[in-house]
Amino acid sequence: MAAEGGGKEMNEIKTQFTTREGVYKLLTHSEYSRPNRVPFNSQGSNPVKVSFVNVNDQSGNGDRICFNVGRELYFYIYKGVRKAADLSKPIDKRIYKGTQPTCHDFNPLTATAESVSLLVGFSAGQVQLIDPIKKETSKLFNEERLIDKSRVTCVRWVPGSESLFLVAHSSGSMYLYNVENTCGTTAPHYQLLKQGENYAVHTCKSKSARNPLLRWTVGEGSLNEFAFSPDGKFLACASQDGFLRVFGFDAAELHGTMKSYFGGLLCVCWSPDGRYIVAGGEDDLVTVWSFSDCRVIARGHGHKSWVSVVAFDHCTTSVEDGDPPAEFSGSDEDFHEQIHFGAGRERANSAHSRLSKRNSTDSRPVSVTYRFGSVGQDTQLCLWDLTEDILFPHLPLSRTRTHTNVMSATNNVSNSSSSGNPTNSLPSTLPRSNSLPHSSNPGNSIIDSAFIATGVSKFATLSLHDSRKERHEKDHKRNHSMGHISSKSSDKLNQLSSSRTAKADAAKTLGTTLCPRMDEVPLLEPLVCKKIAHERLTVLIFLEDCLVTACQEGFVCTWARPGKGLLSSQNNPANSPSGTVV
Repeated sequence: MAAEGGGKEMNEIKTQFTTREGVYKLLTHSEYSRPNRVPFNSQGSNPVKVSFVNVNDQSGNGDRICFNVGRELYFYIYKGVRKAADLSKPIDKRIYKGTQPTCHDFNPLTATAESVSLLVGFSAGQVQLIDPIKKETSKLFNEERLIDKSRVTCVRWVPGSESLFLVAHSSGSMYLYNVENTCGTTAPHYQLLKQGENYAVHTCKSKSARNPLLRWTVGEGSLNEFAFSPDGKFLACASQDGFLRVFGFDAAELHGTMKSYFGGLLCVCWSPDGRYIVAGGEDDLVTVWSFSDCRVIARGHGHKSWVSVVAFDHCTTSVEDGDPPAEFSGSDEDFHEQIHFGAGRERANSAHSRLSKRNSTDSRPVSVTYRFGSVGQDTQLCLWDLTEDILFPHLPLSRTRTHTNVMSATNNVSNSSSSGNPTNSLPSTLPRSNSLPHSSNPGNSIIDSAFIATGVSKFATLSLHDSRKERHEKDHKRNHSMGHISSKSSDKLNQLSSSRTAKADAAKTLGTTLCPRMDEVPLLEPLVCKKIAHERLTVLIFLEDCLVTACQEGFVCTWARPGKGLLSSQNNPANSPSGTVV
């Protein structure tokens, strides 16, 4: 699949790249794919996705990998950097007829060496719960497509729950399911529970417990991806209408919004401490949004086409002793409250531990650098560092921060908002809070309310909350791609659509906190930007000793972190196994 790196040709596939930590190397023998290793003809197929789970196997081979290629779904023991992949022995293989798997998610709470719970979403709208170890098909949800007929775009277990899961569709709706409930034989009837501008939450009217518990209708067009915050209390949604919307999950209250520079948002992720959200999409940019300030704090430009995946590297988030941010206020209790990780989460690492011990009044404060990555349809992998000079632009630059290149669209290096029209620029002293606002008390949880199947009348007393104003850009061009950003970037919006309405709506958001102009926020350059595949990239996952990427040809690649490439050079033959036809 890949040629040797080190050449001078721009189109050459790279097999290694260097950062300040050292050299990341592609482990060719750790490549997972269909057993015949033949590149998949990806025309018209759904994106290849990868899911991991650790089953706490005492043998040391506890990692399991699931990936979909076309109509096929594979489940293997993932050997990572330790041993070569043996593609001749999948634990489970399924071939689907009439529909294709589009996404999947393991439940880490219930995973054991003898059993795992895997949710699989499909192109026709169904969701399947399977156990690929026991080879059992447990349940099929939305089987008759009475709940939603559109493609499943994202499926996730609700953090900390063994039975609740959330499913997003290209219709723009999300549904909350309970694995213990049935879906009924007729189309569900809904009653309004809560609504705000461009979103609404309905509960299912039924005399007995049935799925879905709740229906969320978010924005216009497809809801492309959602992500739970590390503490499980908040939900970030990336939609085709170009809006990022962040909700308090239990109370279904809108916390904040952000608008893409143009086009739809395709992907979203949270920083390990829940302070920042990164989104990517059809504007070819990665956009960094502050949770506490509800504003864009930086954009990153390195991709030449749509950004398909963004992810934080929790292992490379560095915490260093350094100069204190003099005006950074907040109590130690507030900070603990913000980055608290819910029960059953296994994302903690040394950097997180030091983050949680930070006291802003300590005589030896720490400095934080966030590392995140992105992959796109341009077949490129980009790595980015988010440093203090971006996070705290009103403070003197720390001497320890040297790893982020910041460009200004006007060629004047600036780490804060430009001092132009006061209505279009951000104030120099913005309030900064270390604590996450509590969306509700337990009594106001809409999930708890949804379990009361016969108590629908109780919802009539709930008031409908108006959220902060947000405006939508309609009829955007999906195929418009930002090839280059210059000082005239903010004027490119006029070329996006022939619709006068779309121009007017976009003009209302451009230059506001929803969508700052290009010269109003710092523009990051990637630390690394390498072409690593022949086809568009669809996966980026950071693990402890490696990072994992996948492309639409069906190849899942493992990149060893510096000093972690201990793999033997022996490659096992791959024989095509007999699979289960579903």
